[in-house]
Amino acid sequence: MLMTTDSFIYNPCDEEEEDMALACCHGSSTGDLFLLARFPDEDEVDITFRDDTIHVEDNITVTLSATRLLVEIDASDANPLGGDTAYDITHSTPANELAELDATLRIILKDVGTYVSQIN
Repeated sequence: MLMTTDSFIYNPCDEEEEDMALACCHGSSTGDLFLLARFPDEDEVDITFRDDTIHVEDNITVTLSATRLLVEIDASDANPLGGDTAYDITHSTPANELAELDATLRIILKDVGTYVSQIN
């Protein structure tokens, strides 16, 4: 699945949502929602695309660069989200916000799957 967004909404610890860490965006042309989230006491990452949510305990790889977020999941987890195993999101997040997005993704992926940061 390919998507373009202007920027991400992210929060490393949303106090209104039981300290959930989240990173989400909306497609610039489609309005589709994509969200990665994790509660601090859970060992799984929630992935929401449009109106569907899955819970991934492993087999997830997230790569962040200055202009791209790539989320890859196992085929066995992909069925509820329409079968897509890769979510390739082009973004134009301001450079001064990338470190905070990177920190949030580190929290979400800690000890679950693989996180690759290409942010300098």
